Amino acid sequence: MTTAGAERDGGRPAAIYLPIAGVDVEPGTRALTAAGFDVHHLAEPRLDDTAPRDAVALFVGYDPVDARILDALPQLRIVVTHSAGYDMVDVAEARRRDIWVCNVPAGATEEVAVHAFAMALALLRRLPGWDSYVRGGVWDENMPHGMRRPSALRCGVLGMGRIGQRFAQLASGVFGEVVGADPYLPQEVWPAGVTRVEVDELFDSDVVTLHLPLTADSRGIVDAARLARLPSDAVLVNTSRGALIDEAALLAALDASRLAGAGLDVLDGEPPAPDNPLLRHGRVLVSPHVGYLSAESDAEYARAPAENVVAWYRSGRPNTPIA
Repeated sequence: MTTAGAERDGGRPAAIYLPIAGVDVEPGTRALTAAGFDVHHLAEPRLDDTAPRDAVALFVGYDPVDARILDALPQLRIVVTHSAGYDMVDVAEARRRDIWVCNVPAGATEEVAVHAFAMALALLRRLPGWDSYVRGGVWDENMPHGMRRPSALRCGVLGMGRIGQRFAQLASGVFGEVVGADPYLPQEVWPAGVTRVEVDELFDSDVVTLHLPLTADSRGIVDAARLARLPSDAVLVNTSRGALIDEAALLAALDASRLAGAGLDVLDGEPPAPDNPLLRHGRVLVSPHVGYLSAESDAEYARAPAENVVAWYRSGRPNTPIA
């Protein structure tokens, strides 16, 4: 990978921020300016006439960065996401052009793990349903509920990176067994207390939570066949990327009562269409992709992406490049 590209006539390299919803990027802007950058903030997720075409750094939220954008920025040398995920960037094309791609792998590890854990417990204890009953004027503890003691259940964690391992730590004190699947994590760094299983076997669990990036291999990894393996009173939680799940297959499983519930912080298409049936389903708990949010993670997401670019500009290598 290359170091900093040619500087502008004024001697200051340019950096562009595409719109990044929910993050105060002013701290990053200040750090970049102090390091010698001209910083440009765009109002739309496209390169308008105000965008400097000699920019060397590009900051992105969830909008796609593809060959078209890379073509329009011929001096670009580094692309930085404001998330642990980087599926919005055409990484292969960036690498072909000798452009660094970086993410923020530890910006919200605890927040996302806790959000997923809270969703799992809420579904197991049927909290959305009980809340709905009481608000509807019903007070009856003998209502059918199908709840079980968590210590009698098996919890499966698909993806054993930072967030998956943190979730497993939380789960180990509550569930009777915690199993994990991750074909890429070496055995020598596999966490103690988590039984390693194959992906298909993981779907024999009472709770399954997804903590893996969206790639060509993982897209649709939760399909009809794997949903069919889940016990009929199981719950599924996804705080990673919506496209990991075949949503039509999930809806069919929920409608057929082959799944007790699903907790979704992400959907395949965000914001979702108003008529998306998952939004109105009584067995689904939905939040609007906020699992990463906290005051602490806001500060990390404002700071770490800019630090990646400053480190690259000064040393030739960013802090957290995608391997």
